[in-house]
Amino acid sequence: MSEQTVPADFSGHMLDLDEDEDLEVFSKNTSLADGSPMLNSPSSLVNQYRLEDDEEEDQDANTKDIFITVDNPESHVTAIETFIMYRVLTKTTRSEFDSSEYEVRRRYQDFLWLRSRLEENHPTLIVHPLPEKFVMKGMVERFNDDFIETRRKALDRFLNKISEHPFLSYSQHFKVFLTAQELTPHKKQGPGFLSRVGETVRAVANSVRGLKSRPEEFNVMQEYVEDFSNKICSVDKVTQRIIKEQREYLDELKQHGPTCTQWAGLEEDLTEPLKGVASCVERCSKETEEQIHHLSEDLVPALHEYVLCAETLKAVLRRRDNIQAEFEAKNEALASKKVDQEALQEEVDGLADRMEVANNALKGDWSRWQNSMRTDLKSAFISMAEKNVEYYEKCLAVWELFLLSQRVEPSKQRDGEDVS
Repeated sequence: MSEQTVPADFSGHMLDLDEDEDLEVFSKNTSLADGSPMLNSPSSLVNQYRLEDDEEEDQDANTKDIFITVDNPESHVTAIETFIMYRVLTKTTRSEFDSSEYEVRRRYQDFLWLRSRLEENHPTLIVHPLPEKFVMKGMVERFNDDFIETRRKALDRFLNKISEHPFLSYSQHFKVFLTAQELTPHKKQGPGFLSRVGETVRAVANSVRGLKSRPEEFNVMQEYVEDFSNKICSVDKVTQRIIKEQREYLDELKQHGPTCTQWAGLEEDLTEPLKGVASCVERCSKETEEQIHHLSEDLVPALHEYVLCAETLKAVLRRRDNIQAEFEAKNEALASKKVDQEALQEEVDGLADRMEVANNALKGDWSRWQNSMRTDLKSAFISMAEKNVEYYEKCLAVWELFLLSQRVEPSKQRDGEDVS
């Protein structure tokens, strides 16, 4: 992998969205087919972004050679556990595959196996995170439809992120995951328990020993990751709180409407206005419910995905540090001349090569990850903005229609006064 230069200052590059100085001002349009007043659709504002996104997607589709779909979740019940199996469909034009199409079934543990193997073989490449194993906040039951669908989308995204990676997509473990009908024989081929324990012990020892001098570019990465983690976690928490407050607001709207309807039966002179208010509240309730659904199903998963990405980046940086710490320890032992120098020199040389490969891999993957992150979050924020504008336009139109229905023309009002 070719070495890429890391910017000296990442702080100015975090979540930076392109600003448009020519944003159009919305104008009212009350000439809809059904006579209802409605503001212009936000499409005029958003299309400038969508057009660019569509062009990028077309370019990606032309170069992509693996297409993966995760669907058709099925519940399996055994004597000791209940789990969900997902269908994984793969279409590819790569020559190393024996066929152009594959269909296998995988459970969540299989995805965990794949990710762990990728991390073991590529410790300083950024492997996209999986959704948490346990029930996420807000999910009451582990196997309800919403939870299963949320996980299915996350698993689909996980595999497609790997398929788009210039190195991970060529992993033999990835190929096996997509093509083998049974994974059990392949799982047994991994490192044994004692080997994994040994790696863990060495990693702990290296982390305790610490580094003498981490290269400055990785110090900058470390600071960026900490800052990014704090920011994305804050945005995630605030979004969750907004959704909670909107649900409370929705509950109050659902109580407000029936109350106005009941009141209308008691006030003859206010019957029509109260019924109109009740109708407006009911329509706004439906729009609010749809807005909450969008935030919960689209924005929250996108934000939470990068909360998990931040933890992945921290783990990648720790593994890079462990490789450097092990190299420094062996180099010190070689310098002390208290060991077999010839044998240790070979080991030191090997660790030096390993450290260089790890550093170059991380630097190359870092730029790719940042571009992907900014594209994903920019898309999520633009979609949120579009839905917010649409939501408030619809609610505004509902209440404007109510106001129009309550207006009394001056001539009719004078006629009524003359008659009295």
